[in-house]
Amino acid sequence: MKKISSINDFVIKFANVNGSGSASANQMFAKGVFRSGIPVSPKNIFPSNIQGLPTWFEVRVNEKGYLGRREGIDISVAMNPQSYGDDIKELKSGGYLIYDSSWKRDFGREDINVLGIPLTELCVNEFSNPKQRLLFKNLGYVGFLASLLKMDKDIYISLINEQFRGKEKLIEPNVKALEIGYSYAEENFKDFCDIQVNKSNKTEGLILTSGNDAAGLGCVYGGATFCAWYPITPSTSLAESYSDYSEKLRIEIGTDKNKFAFIQAEDELAAIGMTIGANWNGARGFTATSGPGISLMSEFIGLAYFAEVPSVIFDVQRGGPSTGMPTRTQQSDLLACAYASHGDTKHVLLIPSDPNECFDFSIEAFDLADRLQTPVIVLMDLDLGMNDWSTKEFDWDDTKEYDKGKVLSKEDLDGMEKFGRYLDVDGDGIPYRTYPGTHPNKGAYFTRGTSHDEYARYTEDGDKNAEVLSRLLKKYQTASELVPKPVFNQEKSTSSIGIIYFGSTDCSMQETLDQLDEENLNVDAMRLRAFPFNLEVWEFIEDHDLLFIVEQNRDGQMRTLMMAEGGIIPDKLVSILCFDGQPITASYIKNKINAHLSGVPAKTA
Repeated sequence: MKKISSINDFVIKFANVNGSGSASANQMFAKGVFRSGIPVSPKNIFPSNIQGLPTWFEVRVNEKGYLGRREGIDISVAMNPQSYGDDIKELKSGGYLIYDSSWKRDFGREDINVLGIPLTELCVNEFSNPKQRLLFKNLGYVGFLASLLKMDKDIYISLINEQFRGKEKLIEPNVKALEIGYSYAEENFKDFCDIQVNKSNKTEGLILTSGNDAAGLGCVYGGATFCAWYPITPSTSLAESYSDYSEKLRIEIGTDKNKFAFIQAEDELAAIGMTIGANWNGARGFTATSGPGISLMSEFIGLAYFAEVPSVIFDVQRGGPSTGMPTRTQQSDLLACAYASHGDTKHVLLIPSDPNECFDFSIEAFDLADRLQTPVIVLMDLDLGMNDWSTKEFDWDDTKEYDKGKVLSKEDLDGMEKFGRYLDVDGDGIPYRTYPGTHPNKGAYFTRGTSHDEYARYTEDGDKNAEVLSRLLKKYQTASELVPKPVFNQEKSTSSIGIIYFGSTDCSMQETLDQLDEENLNVDAMRLRAFPFNLEVWEFIEDHDLLFIVEQNRDGQMRTLMMAEGGIIPDKLVSILCFDGQPITASYIKNKINAHLSGVPAKTA
């Protein structure tokens, strides 16, 4: 029988039932590989219901650090009879199928290696509690894999001890469940599998964390003291992460009192309203949501834009339209966020690609919002936000000072004959502001969301309104000089062909570029990190005759933004689109590029 053979390079997929407690065990398997020194990319693929439907957990293991999703499964841990058919189809020829052989089954494939472990029988024999039996089956197959892949079992025993620290009574039975699976593999499948996990050192300087956790921590370090939110997948864990970190870190010096406000609002409209109010009062506040929440918040986002109140919004994108696919990933909120609200609006977008940038950009978002006096939207997606990633350790400079922007004190106002809230004193489109109550009689807290003049006085003078809108456009141009610059795969262009991409697509693009290089196809690549686009973006576009725009949405929204903002000829920009709810893969991108260059039609997701 043919067997897939590899060391520290494979994809394993767990097929379970939602609500069975399997996600914790599957995550533990990924952590064990990571602690063995090999980068991993675990992805929890779950349905948008509470319990009962099939759920999957996919882990890519790759010592080179290629962590984008990859087609084809090398090892399938099939624990859900409902999904056997699909699970078997995905398994590559020569792959390994692990299943609960308490119930015998013929899988109808002669080209795969079937490994049966009677997990239900083993757990029934060892544990009397029915609920424990169900949960311990999961740890049983983790132990089975540890033996099969020749891993150090003690790594998982350490993880169990860490997970149940403070609940010592749970440690012994969990270790026992792990041992059951490990011993069965040792006795029945010793040296059976040709896929191995050998200890390495490729995770030195790396941590394993999710984008939402990183962003939540970044908000704490960015000085946020207020969060108003309404639960929505996949952003909920970002707000909860902020709360958890604030409980530990945001404590008043000399006391045991926390210094932050965390409010679950009645809906998204209330959440953004509270966020605007907190920032207007001088706090650093934010909200976290997804596409449907952005739709509901749009009117208030327009208010913050026109009244010029700093605000930070995290949009962890999911599949749409409408309710769409709440537990699948997409990059389909670009246009909704860039031009959110009615009338003429343009917003600042920050687009991180990994948890490290989620941390950094969360901090930067508050500085930019305060400096520009405008909403700043951090655009993430479900894959980046909810899944764990092998990423660089976070870096923080204790000497950093927050940029609060142009804020006037009472002393500043005392020296002024007249304060103009919306005057462009410095020619950069950004006026000066004050916090409420700064001065008793100089209108220091005037803010207006209707048409107004430079002194925040209501007006229906069309010329005055046009002046304000023109100044806001100047502020937008200033923002293009302040937002993070793009990242290039090389410093100087050497090819007439370029690739533009952004966000979580970065992990697959790095592998794509190496594959294209192996095929001697010379291309340049640029990763966008923000909107409005900086000068470097336009120069890259100008320097290339043909540009592929890689996006995870149906309509090529980034391509549309580029044409709208820069007047780019449509034929110069070729879309590579993936919108099936799964993260885009390197081979998909490469095949699309090759197909276009050779003139052969390629299938669209």
